[in-house]
Amino acid sequence: MIAIEVAFWACLFLVAHTYLLYPLLLFAISSTVLRFREERRRVSTDPHDLPGVSMIIAAHNEEDRLPDKLANLGALEYPKDRLEIVFVSDGSTDATNAILRTAAGDNVRAIYLPVRGGKSSAINQGVAQAAHRVLVFSDAATLFAPDAVKKLVRHFEDFRVGVVCGALDFQATAESRQTEGVYWRYESILRLMESRLGITLTASGAIYAMRRECFVPLSADTIVEDLVIPMAARKLGFRVVYDPEARATDFAAATVAGEFTRRVRVATGSFRALSQILAVPMDAMTGFAFFSHKLLRWVLPFLLLGMLVSSALLLDSPIYRGFFVAQMLFYGWGALGYLFREPLRRIRYALVAYYLLAMHLAFLVGFVRFLTGRAEWRRVQ
Repeated sequence: MIAIEVAFWACLFLVAHTYLLYPLLLFAISSTVLRFREERRRVSTDPHDLPGVSMIIAAHNEEDRLPDKLANLGALEYPKDRLEIVFVSDGSTDATNAILRTAAGDNVRAIYLPVRGGKSSAINQGVAQAAHRVLVFSDAATLFAPDAVKKLVRHFEDFRVGVVCGALDFQATAESRQTEGVYWRYESILRLMESRLGITLTASGAIYAMRRECFVPLSADTIVEDLVIPMAARKLGFRVVYDPEARATDFAAATVAGEFTRRVRVATGSFRALSQILAVPMDAMTGFAFFSHKLLRWVLPFLLLGMLVSSALLLDSPIYRGFFVAQMLFYGWGALGYLFREPLRRIRYALVAYYLLAMHLAFLVGFVRFLTGRAEWRRVQ
C-alpha cells in the first residue's frame, strides 16, 4: 500500500508542477529579470543595414490559402532586393503549382517536388537553394505583420543569437476560442516568461528565423522541426530568443477534433525527437524548463492514469476517496464538453476540460504511432 501511495503523490506532484508550480516559479523569477527587453533591437530605417533574407515556405495542396499568402508577402515592409521568397511545393496535386507559376518572378520563386516527401524534406530542399545567410520559415497559410521580418532579423546584430522565434496569433472559430484559444494564451505567457530568462525552447513553426550556419539538415522522419531546429542551434553554441513583437496570424483548427489530429502528429514527432534533444547540452535552467514545459507534458497522460488507478486502489481512505471523486468529476466535465459542444461553446471555459483531455489522449495515440512508426505531415482543417 505504501508503494501505491508514493505512486499517487508522485503523479499528483508532477501534474501540479506541470500546470501550476512551474508557471508560478517562472513568474516569480522572470518578474525580476526582464531580459527579453535587452534582446530587442531597434528596427533599422536604412534598407542598406538590413541583411539579405531567404523566406522558406513548404506547401502541400494549399490552393485555398496561397492567394492571401502571396498578397501578404507583397505587403511586407522589407526591401524586395534583400528578400528572397522560396516556395517548396511538396508533391502538390491541386492548383498550388499553377498559382506558384503565375506568382513567380521578381523575388518569388518556387521549387516543385514531384513526389511528396514531407515538410522536413521540403525545408531541406528550400534551404539548399536559398541565396541568403538569414533564413525565415513560414507556412503557406500564415500571414505576417508588415514589420515581422524586420523585427525577427534585428536580433542577428548579436553574433551569439542563432534562432529568433516570433509570436503567433490565431484566427479562431467559436469552438476553438473556448479551447485552443484559452490554451494558447496560457502557452504564450509561458513562452514570454521563459524568454525573459533566456531559456526559450521552441519556435512556432509558422514564424521563426535563423542563421544559415545554424541549420542542420533534417532527417526525413522529423515532424517537430520547430523544436528540433532551435535545439540543434543550441547544440552548436548559439542562443535561441523569442520576440513577442514579431507577430503573425494563423488559422486554428475549427474544432477540437481537428486539433486532436495535429496533436497526434506533434506527439509522434516529439517522441521521435526525444533522444536527439536529450543529446543537446543544456544549462541547469534550460534543462529544468525542458523537463517542466516539454517532457512532462508528453508523459502527462501516463501520470493522469497513474493518479486515477492508484487513488482507485486506495478508496478505503477518505483522502484518496476524495481525490478519486475529484478526478471523476473532472472527467465527467470533459465528457459533458464532448457531448454538448454546441451549447457549451457559448459559456466561457466550459470546454476546457474536454480540450485538455482530448489533447492528453492525442499524446497517448501519438506514443502508439511512435512505437509503430506511423505519421504524416498535413494541415488540419
